[in-house]
Amino acid sequence: MSTDTPQRQTKPPAATGVYLEDGAAVPSATEATRDGAEHATQPMAYDAILLSGFGGPEGQDDVLPFLRNVTRGRGIPDERLEEVAHHYRHFDGVSPINDQNRELLAALRRALGEAGLDLPVYWGNRNWAPYLDEAMAQAAQDGVRTMIAIPTSAYSSYSSCRQYREDWADALEAADLQKTLQVDKVRQYFSHPGFIRPFVDGLRDGLDAARQAGHRDAQIEVLFSTHSIPTADAARSGGKTFDGVEGGGYVAEHLAVAREVIAKTAPGISWQLVFQSRSGPASQPWLEPDINDAIEALEERTAVIVVPLGFVSDHMEVMWDLDTEARETAEERGMWFTRTATPGTHPAFVSALVDLVKERVAGLPVEQRLNATEIGPWFDVCRGGCCENPRLGFKPAIAGLQP
Repeated sequence: MSTDTPQRQTKPPAATGVYLEDGAAVPSATEATRDGAEHATQPMAYDAILLSGFGGPEGQDDVLPFLRNVTRGRGIPDERLEEVAHHYRHFDGVSPINDQNRELLAALRRALGEAGLDLPVYWGNRNWAPYLDEAMAQAAQDGVRTMIAIPTSAYSSYSSCRQYREDWADALEAADLQKTLQVDKVRQYFSHPGFIRPFVDGLRDGLDAARQAGHRDAQIEVLFSTHSIPTADAARSGGKTFDGVEGGGYVAEHLAVAREVIAKTAPGISWQLVFQSRSGPASQPWLEPDINDAIEALEERTAVIVVPLGFVSDHMEVMWDLDTEARETAEERGMWFTRTATPGTHPAFVSALVDLVKERVAGLPVEQRLNATEIGPWFDVCRGGCCENPRLGFKPAIAGLQP
């Protein structure tokens, strides 16, 4: 008889609250961040790192339970989830994201060792095994009391930052570790040159390939693609820093990175920021233009280079929405098409993740932190109200000011 424990199919329940020490402004935070200052400049000897992923199914039987986890609390029936499920079923129900995170985990461990940082790395996912509460429980069992978390998402928005912080709060409560385990997070790293470098390298390669295929620069369009989100969420992304800026911090940060990539590759090439993977009702405004609409609207262009600027790895939405649907749209119009690489395990990106930890271990002043955009190094501690989701309201979250 098998003694294997059946795979858990549900993520931890939503937290009912957070733990605030007397006088602390940030829940379950280390002494370096609990006062709530924008940037932590007190050196902090962390016990471990928590690599935090989105998660993905690893077989046909996992697909619907995984999608239920992703959409929990939204009341989406299984019939609608099946509309998304077919993307995964096309690949035998296996998302590439878990293997990609395993590769990133191994690369990060090697790079930490080479940098002389003796820190264990635990890996947990928001929506599928290994779950965040499982990773935290194992860390606590191993004697870990302070962790610095690295989300596999670079920008500011509800889904790419605050929702990670909510899921960490859920995991701490589920594992009964709110008073035992202290968890900080690295800054959102869109502006770190090591995150940007892979996109620069990819676009250079894409431009070389387009030119070798006979396309002149004036015939090439560069589409920087990222996940679309509701415009209401975008407007609140990044907190007060981007009040009144169309698209909030989410759009401003992507545009800042796109400008840096273009400046380092081909300043004269035509480009635009486009969006993909919309999933909301038609009545709800989401960021536009959709990448397929943008391709169809192109005139006097014979080549399209898609740069997946919003993504860390080649997960399902890159493989399906870009490599399949966007490619088909371009080819139907007789256009040459290529999609450049995501950061993945690019040495510069892995080195950037190590640098994000090092700057916090050393308590590095903001002006000494690596940065490649006019926005500057992002906050270590998220500000109150940052990246609010007006439909769901504020849920318990750590690594930031309340609510």
